[in-house]
Formats: sequence, C-alpha cells, structure tokens
Amino acid sequence: MATQKMLKFVSTPREMPEKRSASERAEDFHEIYREFAAVKAAEQASRCSQCGVPYCQSHCPLHNNIPDWLRLTAEGRLEEAYRVSQATNTFPEICGRICPQDRLCEGNCVIEQSGHGTVTIGSIEKYITDTAWENGWIQPSAPLQERAESIGIIGAGPGGLAAADLLRRQGFQVTIYDRYDRAGGLLTYGIPGFKLEKDVVMRRNKLLEDSGVKFVLNCNVGEDLSFKEIREQHDAVLIATGVYKTRDLDIDNANAGGVVRAIDYLTASNKVDFGDTVPDFEDGELNAAGKRVIVIGGGDTAMDCVRTAIRQGAESVKCLYRRDRANMPGSQREVQNAEEEGVDFVWMSAPGSFSGHVTGIAAEAQEVDVDGVSVRIANVRIQKMRLGAPDVSGRQSPELIEGADYDEPAELVIKALGFEPEDLPKLWGVDGLEVTRWGTIKADFQTHQTSLPGVYAVGDIVRGASLVVWAIRDGREAAEAIANYLSGSARVAAE
Repeated sequence: MATQKMLKFVSTPREMPEKRSASERAEDFHEIYREFAAVKAAEQASRCSQCGVPYCQSHCPLHNNIPDWLRLTAEGRLEEAYRVSQATNTFPEICGRICPQDRLCEGNCVIEQSGHGTVTIGSIEKYITDTAWENGWIQPSAPLQERAESIGIIGAGPGGLAAADLLRRQGFQVTIYDRYDRAGGLLTYGIPGFKLEKDVVMRRNKLLEDSGVKFVLNCNVGEDLSFKEIREQHDAVLIATGVYKTRDLDIDNANAGGVVRAIDYLTASNKVDFGDTVPDFEDGELNAAGKRVIVIGGGDTAMDCVRTAIRQGAESVKCLYRRDRANMPGSQREVQNAEEEGVDFVWMSAPGSFSGHVTGIAAEAQEVDVDGVSVRIANVRIQKMRLGAPDVSGRQSPELIEGADYDEPAELVIKALGFEPEDLPKLWGVDGLEVTRWGTIKADFQTHQTSLPGVYAVGDIVRGASLVVWAIRDGREAAEAIANYLSGSARVAAE
C-alpha cells in the first residue's frame, strides 16, 4: 500500500508552494511563499522515488532521513513524519525556509537528475514542522533526570541553540550568553523576515527557555563578563559566536558617509520589524527609502540586502558582482526572487572608488578621509571586469578591463563582502586558545574540542562564514562530545 502512494514523479509534475506576486511581497517583510495545503504536500511528497541510495540524504549536512519523512507525509502520517525529521534536525522549520536546497538535498535528488524535476523537499519539511506546532506536537523537553553539571554556551545562534537543546534533553544545566537583546544570532537579526519570519525563531527560543535553558542576554563576553569567569562557573564551555567582522574595501573614501556594513543594515531593519526604535534607521543612515542603492557582493547576505532595500522603498537597487551569474556564490533561487522584485544585477563589475560631496570638517565623525574632511557618498566608480585564469579554488579570477570605468550615482552603498572572525583570544584575554592562520578557532573535526580542556567551539567561528545547517550539525555533534566529557569517559582521557 505504501509503495502505491510513492513513485508518482512520472505522472505528477514538480510544484512549489504558490509564491506571492513580486508587487505584493515587495510591500512587506512577510515570507514570500504561501503554505502547502495537506493534499498538496502529500501529493508532492509522493513524487519521491524512494531510491536505494538517497543522494538527498547524503548531501544534507545533517543527513536527514528525507525519504522516510516524505513517505510518511504522502501517507498522511504527519506526526510520525515530524518525529523522524526532528530526530536529526533541531530546527526543521527553519532549515525548510532558509537552506539553499538547490545546492544541497534538492540539487542532488535522483529524479531531478533524470529530468523529472526535484521533489520540493524544503517546502515539505517546513510544512511538516509548522503542522506540528499548530497541533501541539512540539512540547518543552522534560529530561528524565536532572544532572548537576553545567555548560556555558557563548553565542545564541543556531550552533549554540542546537547544542543547548540536546544537552538540556539529557538533563544538563545550560546557560547561553549572547551580546544581543534577543537570542537567535543571525536567525534573528541577520536574515530578513521575508525569508524567515521572526515569530518562527522566537517560539524556538521560548521552547528552549521553557525547557530550562537559561539565557543571559545583552552580555558582551570580555566586557560585561570575562571568559575566565564563564569557565569558572561551568563544567564545560562551548564557543558559538559566529563571525561578525566585515571584510572591507581598500579603495578611496571606503568609509564615506552612506557606505554601511551589511550586518548593521540588516540588523537595523530586523529591529524595526520587531518594533524597536533604531536611531540610525530613523535618521536615514540605515534606511534605503527614496535612495539609489548599490550593494557590493554576490553571496546570500548581498541578496538579503538588495531585497530589503526594495521593501524599504529604494528608488533603485543595483547589485555589483565581480564575476558572472554562473560563478555567483549566492542561491540562484534568491537571485531570481530579487530580479522579480526589481533588483538590477550588474555582473562583472567591482567598485573602484567612492566619491561624494564634502559636508564639512568632522574630526570625530566616522566618515572622514585622511584630511579630516567628511565626505557623503554620491557616486561609485565602477570598474568592468572579465574572467581570466582559474584561481586556487578553481574559479576563474576576475581581471580589470582598462578604460571601461564609469560612475554610478548612489546615496547608499552596502558592503556585503563576507565576514571574518574577531580576534577572540585578544578580545577575551585568553591564553592557550589556538586559532588558525585565518583567525578561526582550532577545534577537532569530530568532537569540536579546542586546545583548552573542557572548551569546545562550533559553527562559523571554526568553519568561517558558512550555512546555518552546518552550524546545527556542529552544535549537535559538540553536545554529544560534551555529554561524553562530563560523563567521565573523555575527561579521564584528557587528564
């Protein structure tokens, strides 16, 4: 009977949930896809071929049991589907919304490779878990037995939250420290609401809190509380800070007024979405309304910025990327969404310099050049590029085309050039915490233990800027290693 419900990919075409029109969705920060109905979710799940070697599962960083929960969904057994999904993924409804499925599970679907169109895995994953929330199947964890050992987690992003969830289920006492006023890290303040509505993150935070996880927010480690104090208060420590230091440009007037960092711009927009008062947004510094906007970069953060600017009412939005569309690191699905909403992509282009009008002598201002004169952005000198020989990564390197420069007017320039790790040993005054030559923390690939006994590290602060799903995997693996350490087996070996 079960088999009859599957293998429908030959007769049933691939279908995504309905996408709101570009004109409608550009007016708000709500998610752009409408919900699957139960019948439609079951129909699309039934397209799975239940192949013997599920590439969707092997290419998922969490190795989710995708064929199993697709079959259960097709059979209408949604609570069981959720249980199978939750067994390997702490936040399936978040991954269903923001994972680049086109590069992971869906991009490696067997029926996609045979020309039938991939199973809409991400949309079904989202539907299963949203249904679980609606039906009350998701409840705070109640460990069978409380344990005395405590873990301090620095960073309330996906890696830290995933570890906290698994450790708390085993009865450990867990405290999360975070610099922001809300938990979630980039899930809360980095990713816009049109990709991930914030109540989805907030209900997970509340679930963890109701499960007994303690949150210490507005806490800057190294300032409000030292790393040494955290180590003294806990039996183990997990570092999950992410990477927040923005890569910069080595060009003229790189810090002109109106040139802002992507993280500042997106955080301000998300805070406004929460109803917070943000002075830099209200005075226009981090608000694209009525402005000609240029975003520099080609990753997912750049896509978040261009689509946010559209929703804020920008006069025009252009995205500069130094390679072509095929070599862009961001999700092609996001590029398509941005184009539909009115973003203009300027391929094979890079900023050469910023120029503007002088607004006065301002020695204290951030936006000053070497002569102490404050410059407000008015133009971006754009350099045209071509693709030359491959670099060490195998991608073709962009080369400057001499004499093809031109000026593009702009009142707001957003730098979305990627993120680098902060110098944590220096910031926190920690001796013996080893880092790589890139500044990321050195940690064992399996246990995630650092050079300090009882101290672990996960997510972007180890990997460099990466995907949420990888941070979740790291957090889950580290939780298992920490549990083993605190249970004595690893601790004895370390001593």
